[in-house]
Amino acid sequence: MSFLILSLETSSSICSVALHRVADGSLVGQSELRLEKSHSSHLSVLVNQLLENCQYTLQDVAAVAVSDGPGSYTGLRIGAAAAKGLCFALEIPLVAISTLQALAYQVASYTARPEQYLFCPMLDARRMEVYAALYTHEGQEVLAPTPLILEETTLAEQLAHHRLLCFGNGAVKFQPLVAGNAHADFLSDIQPSAVAVGALAVQAFREQDFRDVAYYEPFYLKEVYTTTPRPKA
Repeated sequence: MSFLILSLETSSSICSVALHRVADGSLVGQSELRLEKSHSSHLSVLVNQLLENCQYTLQDVAAVAVSDGPGSYTGLRIGAAAAKGLCFALEIPLVAISTLQALAYQVASYTARPEQYLFCPMLDARRMEVYAALYTHEGQEVLAPTPLILEETTLAEQLAHHRLLCFGNGAVKFQPLVAGNAHADFLSDIQPSAVAVGALAVQAFREQDFRDVAYYEPFYLKEVYTTTPRPKA
């Protein structure tokens, strides 16, 4: 009987995979590669190596979980395609976990006295814009994932009443704007991880919160910006 959840995290420049046991949610193993533009060529290699190192096969996988976004458009597409392919081939369910929720869970799980904060994951969306959300330490959504233009007044209402812990590769752009606000705290070098995706996926699996494998698309949050090539003279 299959008893593992395989999780894929490709929303950022880090390609990350993890295995969790369904029965108790324990982490079996993880692997990641911090190499730009490596997802398409290395994701399947990471998955196969992780299974081999943990002495399991794909037949032991009961479901595949994928980081749902927002994040890198190309990265999310690669992760979704890989997850859907595995689910089709193995005839197993697909679980999708919010990238921002997984980031918040990741930080809240090791934060001392987490109840004193609202957790604010921020992912860089270029220029002075980020994808952000707010969660309690128990994972309750206070502000749904949204694109934010960073200004001195960004999240001013929340900062007036709550202590915010901000992190992710977009938080570095927000920090100088609220440097004098005692309610704004920051963590550096927090990156999306398949470990957090898998931990949340275990509960989703138990609740049978699955996605339609045929029609699933990642949560891009914004339309992709493209340009039309100029006609050749």
